[in-house]
Amino acid sequence: MEKTDIAAVHSIKTRVAIAGGGPAGMMLGLLLARANVDVVVIEKHPDFLRDFRGDTIHPSTLEIIEQLGFIKEFLTLPHTQAEKLFAEIGDQKITIADFSWLPVNNRFIAFMPQWDFLNFIAGKAGQYENFRLLMNAPVTELIQQGDKVGGLRVETPQGPLTIEADLVVGADGRSSVVREKAGLEIQRFGVPTEVVWMRLSKQAGDPTQTMGHAGPQQGFVLIDRGDYWQCGYVVRKGAFAEMRTKGLDTFRDRVAEVCPLPRERLSEIRSWDDAYLLTVRIDRLKQWWTPGVICIGDAAHAMSPIGGVGVNLAIQDAVAAANVLIPALASGRAIADPDLVAIEKRRSFPTKATQRLQLMMRSRNKKDQSDAKRAKGPPAFVLAIMRFPLLAHLAGRLIGLGFRREKLRF
Repeated sequence: MEKTDIAAVHSIKTRVAIAGGGPAGMMLGLLLARANVDVVVIEKHPDFLRDFRGDTIHPSTLEIIEQLGFIKEFLTLPHTQAEKLFAEIGDQKITIADFSWLPVNNRFIAFMPQWDFLNFIAGKAGQYENFRLLMNAPVTELIQQGDKVGGLRVETPQGPLTIEADLVVGADGRSSVVREKAGLEIQRFGVPTEVVWMRLSKQAGDPTQTMGHAGPQQGFVLIDRGDYWQCGYVVRKGAFAEMRTKGLDTFRDRVAEVCPLPRERLSEIRSWDDAYLLTVRIDRLKQWWTPGVICIGDAAHAMSPIGGVGVNLAIQDAVAAANVLIPALASGRAIADPDLVAIEKRRSFPTKATQRLQLMMRSRNKKDQSDAKRAKGPPAFVLAIMRFPLLAHLAGRLIGLGFRREKLRF
């Protein structure tokens, strides 16, 4: 990996500048560097150590890692494996997704801290001299060159830095600066919800699998992280703020209604600092690109946590983008608008289909109404699986592989 002394320079040049060191940005950076394309990945944080991010590595992503030749090494990293996903409805435990029939070698979801995943990918990319990673460098603006974007500016601890690039990729998440500065328009769908993430200890007698629990008007997700549970309490938007006004004991009581762990375990939530709020929305860009810029991953389409598919789609976007960009960049020609159109066209259908499925999966009736008006009981898709258990295999395919798998072509 090329190391740049940014204290000694005010600008650098590269073929591709990727804003965002998340799954989409790091994977695209690796794939481009592997194809001998000069690339810079810019990450606004000083490290990857942030909790309660998308920590699910799906079978289709594991297949990409296998194609890259890293799968054995990758699976030595600390993780847990889920060959099935379960839900508890009342006293009944059902399988809602079964990955055992998938036509891949790794038929499970790997639950792994995202910082381990990103550090691993960054390490592999760093073996190439034409890869550069700038940490602690938030993007401040895009550089306009004539009728297209020709780079970006970032702020570093050593001062401002200009990065000139043939292409800027916005992979900087659902609050993307690149998307905002490029003036790309967002479409929003459904009613926003909230997930309150917590850590609870794992003890003898606890459930043995990652699972979900559905209550009358809320849900609870239990993810096995080896020595602890990562817990997600799903409520309507604004409910967490209401509970905060009533105190921590009221919050624990509400969580206890749907949490399958013993009530006394919730005493581990000692303050509001132990509850991390994530507002969930489903949106996507009307157009993913403008001349010189394209957005991928959460910057192009924010997903619900249902099925944990956000990371999976981000990786698939990166692979699709690499498959389009590498032939042009390797030949030395400039990236043109038709290249960006091709990337969006390739990934538009799986994005729209996944979001439509997520909206359907969280609905309890035909219209996505406010929480107060929804019928009580589990979502319609859970009721369908309870009635037709074989649908768990279909759910496993859609969650594990998505609507369109991407394979490395270069």
